[in-house]
Amino acid sequence: MRVLRVLVLLACSAGVLAAQETVLPSPESLRDVQLRQLELQRTMLLAMADSMPEGLYRDKVTPVQRDFAQQIHHAASSTAFISARYMTSERPSLPDTAVALNSREGLTGYINAVYDFATQVLTQQSEEDRAVVTGFFGGLQIPKWQIWDELHQHTVWTAGQVVANFRKHGMAPPGFGFF
Repeated sequence: MRVLRVLVLLACSAGVLAAQETVLPSPESLRDVQLRQLELQRTMLLAMADSMPEGLYRDKVTPVQRDFAQQIHHAASSTAFISARYMTSERPSLPDTAVALNSREGLTGYINAVYDFATQVLTQQSEEDRAVVTGFFGGLQIPKWQIWDELHQHTVWTAGQVVANFRKHGMAPPGFGFF
C-alpha cells in the first residue's frame, strides 16, 4: 500500500512539473499588473452601473444591506479613500454623493473620477514608497505595494455582492469578462 502511495505521489508531481513548464511568463512588473487590476475594476463597476436600470439604483435585496448605488459607490470610494490615505498627500476631487447615488451619469462620473485618481497615484508612486511597510487595518503591517492588491480583492468582493440586485429583478448581471 505504501508503494502505491509513493507511485501516486510521483505521478502527481510529474504532472505538476509538466504544467509548470507551460506557464506563461509573468508580466513586466507588479505595478503593470496592479494598473490592469484598476482598469478591470473600473470596467466592471461601469458595466454594472450601465446595466442596472437607473430606477433601481436605490433598491436593496435585504433591508440591512446597502442599496445598489451605495454598494457600487462603496467599492469605488474605498479605492479613493485608501489610495489617498496610504499612497499620497493628495485628495481626489470627487462628485457629490447626492449626484453619484441617484443617476447613471452621476455614478459613472464618480467611478471614472475615482479610477482616474487611483491610476495617477499608482503610476506616480515611487518604488521606494511602494516598499515602505505601513500599518494597515487591524494593525497589519504590510508594504504599500500590497495595499493595491488588497484594494483589488475588496473591490471584486464588494461588486460581486450586487449580482443579487440583478437576480432579484430577473436580470442577468453584466457578462464576466473572461467568458
